[in-house]
Amino acid sequence: MTNVFQVIGHPDSDRAHKVEQLKELGFSWADLEEEAYWLDQIVGMRRDTFEELQQASERLWLIMDKTVRYVWGKRDLYELLGVPAILWDLLDLLPLPPEGVISRYARFDFAISNEGTIKMLELNADTPTGYVEASIATPWLCRLAGITSVNESMKDRVAEAWAEERPDTVACVSYGSHLEDSGTIEALAAHSGLQVKLEDCLELWVDEGVLKNGRSEPIHRMFALYPKEWMAIDDGGEALAYAIEIGNLQLFNSIHSILLQSKGLAAAAWGLYELGLLYDAEEREAIQRYLLPTYNKPVLDGSFVSKSMFGREGGSVRMFDEDGNLEIEDTDGYDTSEFFPVVYQKRADLARIETAAGNLHLLTGVFVINGKPCGLLGRASGGPITGNTSHFIPIGVV
Repeated sequence: MTNVFQVIGHPDSDRAHKVEQLKELGFSWADLEEEAYWLDQIVGMRRDTFEELQQASERLWLIMDKTVRYVWGKRDLYELLGVPAILWDLLDLLPLPPEGVISRYARFDFAISNEGTIKMLELNADTPTGYVEASIATPWLCRLAGITSVNESMKDRVAEAWAEERPDTVACVSYGSHLEDSGTIEALAAHSGLQVKLEDCLELWVDEGVLKNGRSEPIHRMFALYPKEWMAIDDGGEALAYAIEIGNLQLFNSIHSILLQSKGLAAAAWGLYELGLLYDAEEREAIQRYLLPTYNKPVLDGSFVSKSMFGREGGSVRMFDEDGNLEIEDTDGYDTSEFFPVVYQKRADLARIETAAGNLHLLTGVFVINGKPCGLLGRASGGPITGNTSHFIPIGVV
């Protein structure tokens, strides 16, 4: 069977010029500390594979939404999903958003094999990054190469979502110094078309139930690249939760996005599937085809992966071989398993691509913005764990 991916083009001899052009467009971290984060080639995905991936994303999005609605209000399941107890009252008190928009800004990560088998690895439904790479860099680079990008509508989807949510403030940790997070919120703010304030989370504080910025101005509606599970750990997290609980602050994505974010939700979905509960025949077919067997305990036969329910950037990922022996683990990302429980998932193969930087594993991201799958993100790494040392490589459709 023909490989569903092909690497197109060769690195430009004048990389520095392209890096400057990307910086002008808003992608200022193509090179990080003299290392090439962006790989100057393009991965072409076969169109029939893309069409199946699009359909899989649409179906899984609604399946995960349905699973959240089953979990909602069941505190024993909150605990199994690793959701901090400080958020339970908030989750039960606030109404669930409408179907399909529990999170308006999310990204699936898929393992797609060279033969085209598609398996969902996880859903980043709270604070996904990679938006600038997908919405700005990928379309521009694909246009230069004469390749179709399916990411052109991402900006419109953000404008739609934020027209509904209408945040007055957009924040990240270390705004102005952390290039990726700062560039991400700047791009989201620009694409929204709204007049918003850009803030550093580290300068925000709560005054008698009101969130304020460093100039003591109140914040009522905020989008933040701030993982909600950290409210259970950070100083001030309880005060932030209180501001949300009494209605002085609306946070976007919604507080319920933490249920979608937990890697334990895939275990809940798989368990319900095995029990024959909740899902109709079409949903069961999609789960069998695109979800990986996932459990709260290491009960899998054969090779598997363990990871924190709220791990990010590969942190806490450990891979075990057929005999259950530890084979490889991520040592670059922050291991959050000391704070949150672990989930166990059957291993899936990532495609291998031959690039100018070597033979790499390819992880395929699909952004879901305002409930619609709308953009591809390619990340390539030397090992099977895609962590914070992976490379960005644009994906187009051929």
